[in-house]
Amino acid sequence: MALRAVLSLILCLTLSLPLAAQELDAPQRNDTLSGNTELAPAPGGDDPRAATGGAQTLEDILARQRGQEIDETFRSSATGNPDSAASIAEQLGTLGGASDPELWRALRYNSADVTTQVRSPAATVLVQDAGMEWLEFRQGPLATYGGYLLLATLGVLLLFYLFRGRIRIEGEKTGKTILRFAWIERFAHWLLAGSFIVLGLTGLFVLFGRIALIDWIGKENYAPLAAASKWVHNNVSWAFMLGLLMVFVLWVAHNIPNRHDLKWMMKAGGLFSKHSHPPARKFNAGQKGIYWAVIILGASISVSGLSLLFPFELPMFAKTFAILNDTGIPQAVGYGELPVLLAPHTEMQLAQAWHAIIGFVFMAIILAHIYLGSVGMEGAFDAMGKGDVELQWAREHHGLWVEEMEEKNRIPSAPRQATPAE
Repeated sequence: MALRAVLSLILCLTLSLPLAAQELDAPQRNDTLSGNTELAPAPGGDDPRAATGGAQTLEDILARQRGQEIDETFRSSATGNPDSAASIAEQLGTLGGASDPELWRALRYNSADVTTQVRSPAATVLVQDAGMEWLEFRQGPLATYGGYLLLATLGVLLLFYLFRGRIRIEGEKTGKTILRFAWIERFAHWLLAGSFIVLGLTGLFVLFGRIALIDWIGKENYAPLAAASKWVHNNVSWAFMLGLLMVFVLWVAHNIPNRHDLKWMMKAGGLFSKHSHPPARKFNAGQKGIYWAVIILGASISVSGLSLLFPFELPMFAKTFAILNDTGIPQAVGYGELPVLLAPHTEMQLAQAWHAIIGFVFMAIILAHIYLGSVGMEGAFDAMGKGDVELQWAREHHGLWVEEMEEKNRIPSAPRQATPAE
């Protein structure tokens, strides 16, 4: 028994000698697991994160909850140091001198040495923090409040119809018609309107499809539909921009505000009362409001759409933020200076968010326009459907324009009554 105990003791000493030598030869390093007393200054020193071993503090957490920005250098700089790291042969050694958390921090803050055969901009960006904020906004406030806006618009239009009913032609119909819109105007209108409807439906499909359709039709069936919607959306956008340009050129001269628009707005265009027809030229104040909303929102959504189609060639927000900073508006309202150096991914996320917000507002306005141009008003659809409208309708809703047409002798005479056979 004594001999066995002596042999065991000799064996333990033999095995412990290499480990002891390894500890003596290892260089001093700043590692939280090494037991080195020089890791961090004592609590209460100059380092505010001394008590947490270099990690975030309670004040960091509270500041983030208050929406304040914190100094992230304690994270972004903790990406490993091969010169002071333990050898890979040691117990705490890591490949490349960086642990997994340090490697992921380097990827997160774009300081990792990433190589790729792809030469496109931002090809080496593998992790982007703002992507989660964008995803949460897209699936949360954007989808929620955007959906509520469309439903509320439909609800208001339904209540208006129940309260007011269809706006009828009040006077006796003359049997005469007057040319309201020429064929080129109707072409531009339907090109713009048709493409917008397709864009709106495909946009809603892409945004809400994952929520409403995957459980119903399955992922295998949803995936090709989503890809097709994206392709249609991207390509139909060119027709929309062409229609927008044509509508602007054809009608901008008729949509300059004038003094008659004030009278129209004072009476709300007679929409809420019968026998009230304020004077108006070819376009009344309500139509002018729709027109300029279409032009402004259409231009904005087109620019953001082009930025999404060509994100590296047409970045949109960095230059916009620089212009806003020069005006001093963000600083005046408490936002401070807006960032002017944005990664391509951030540019795309901001462009997509803006694109969708404008899209929801645009759709709500167009729903009201569709209502008044179809079931909401008798005779209104003929203007874009056939081009000619009943003369009495034109006199009630665009009296000044009818007077202009009469002065130019552009109103045909009444159709002859058929002579009965004897």
